Amino acid sequence: MARVKHVGTVGESAKEFLKLFDQLTYSRSAWQVWEDLMTVMACSICNAVDRTPERYKRREEQYERSIKNLGGVDIPAKMFTIVTMALDDNPNQDFLGQLYMNLNLGSHWHGQFFTPYHVCELMAKMQIGAGCKKEIEDKGYLSVCDPCVGAGAMLIAAATAFREYGVNYQTNVVFIGQDIDPVVAKMAYIQLSLLGCPGYVTVGNSLTHPQTGHVLFPQENEGQDVWITPLFMHQVWEIRRTGVLMQELFRGTGTTLKTVEKEHYYYYFDFNGKEKIYGE
Repeated sequence: MARVKHVGTVGESAKEFLKLFDQLTYSRSAWQVWEDLMTVMACSICNAVDRTPERYKRREEQYERSIKNLGGVDIPAKMFTIVTMALDDNPNQDFLGQLYMNLNLGSHWHGQFFTPYHVCELMAKMQIGAGCKKEIEDKGYLSVCDPCVGAGAMLIAAATAFREYGVNYQTNVVFIGQDIDPVVAKMAYIQLSLLGCPGYVTVGNSLTHPQTGHVLFPQENEGQDVWITPLFMHQVWEIRRTGVLMQELFRGTGTTLKTVEKEHYYYYFDFNGKEKIYGE
């Protein structure tokens, strides 16, 4: 197969990614390869933290099928490393979304036109504002939702805005996204997970199958597939969920537990016990 046509210019990390991507498209279409790559990356993250039997089994099967289609783990692993390092070097970007458009995968045929990232930045700053810290102090945490999340650009821009206003979004904000397209929803999930955003991304139609229920307790309803980010499984959020359950159990006699751990940043942790804390 001929080399995949790229649209627009990209940075060095993206060039490395696209060079490896081209190696996978000699016998398969760019769309097929991209779909398998996003599945492998998303399943690798999610099954490390979400052990719900039905979801875990389903994602293991998806992972094995996609890895086989890609011809093994070597090249996908290198590409995953590139994505991780690119977002680590510059968390204020929609890295996968830019690549997706560069490969012309969000074409008119798919009807997908992602909002330019600089527009997302402007909208996030307009919506969040400097008063967010006071609101967190009053409520304990905030939540942001994008029902047509795409690759997650709007939520990534929101995380940047919170950071600029001095808010530790890892312990004070829940990020919720939903999209009808499972491929772009996985792109959002991958990026939010790597950026340490607690929350979840739901695959499903936001009009006919919207995410319902309490924001801290994502429900996988009919027609949905919920992907929970690693940071949403952290002890800080578990304590908040316990507080809500206790309030429901003793309604009228207790208050919701609020644990806001200021200036703590959690990047690597062991869900069985110890955690490594940065930023103390």
